[in-house]
Amino acid sequence: MDAPAIKTAIFALPEITAWPEAAAVFERTNNTLSKEWELPGLACEAVSGGRAAALPAAAALAAIQLSIVLVDDMLDADPRGDYHTLGPGPTANLALALQAAAFQIIQAPAYGPAQRADLSAWLAHIGLGTALGQYRDANNAGDEAAYWQVVRGKSVPFYGAALALGAVAGGAAPELVSGLNELGGLIGETAQIYDDLSDALHTPARPDWGRPRNNLPLLYALTAQYPDRARFADLLPRVADPEALAAAQKILITSGAVSYCAYHANRRYRAAQALLASLPLPHPRPLTDAIARQGQPLVGLFQAAGVPLPTALAEG
Repeated sequence: MDAPAIKTAIFALPEITAWPEAAAVFERTNNTLSKEWELPGLACEAVSGGRAAALPAAAALAAIQLSIVLVDDMLDADPRGDYHTLGPGPTANLALALQAAAFQIIQAPAYGPAQRADLSAWLAHIGLGTALGQYRDANNAGDEAAYWQVVRGKSVPFYGAALALGAVAGGAAPELVSGLNELGGLIGETAQIYDDLSDALHTPARPDWGRPRNNLPLLYALTAQYPDRARFADLLPRVADPEALAAAQKILITSGAVSYCAYHANRRYRAAQALLASLPLPHPRPLTDAIARQGQPLVGLFQAAGVPLPTALAEG
């Protein structure tokens, strides 16, 4: 599902077309988010619905994700956030508009009344689940159990519903929709681990370093038992200094934090493969290929860090 087609569907709404900032936000973010917008089309194809049938669902997913990102950047005080140029109030207002647009888009005549009701329910699941996850995230997780609770609020509802939306658009039975939602949850957890690793190993330091208990490798380095833990804690407030950041990132590798993330990612990758193989999908190949591609951007990160590739990535 390509970004131009999704943009056309979103900007078919006159209220969004009349909002110049909406177009600017879309253009700034579609390159980083559009891979996730493909998920409804892949699920729809897997259940024999055809990708075209999932276009309104994918556009609704894109609109609600854009709204989530606008708010999340404010909560994270992300220096890349649009609120720096638009202002917090207008950004929040635009986020509300995009969330409403998602529900408007899903009323497409291509879907029957029962499909529209189910699609709306999945969009609401994304909105409510992610908002709760963001609330927990903003309060800074205390330990690993709290970290996974945040992940299951922020990432799992979005990725699970992304596949469920496509399955509903393709006319799949409820049991298959549920199975694809579960599969999406595993993909979402894996994606969060990869995002955490990418943020932790990026130069210059990203906002995660300011809230380290919400990032898996940083949380591990703060709480695991290993010789350099006190030094890592000492470096943490100073990562704006490139030398301190490089030293802290080296500890992420030597402490086992990166390998710990690889272990968790590998577990979920294998679980997703097994679950996908168990689902009675007429055409599973699009999802099989998507899962195989998911970890490839991380190959370079592991290689640059000098960490052995997880088995699943090495075989991909």
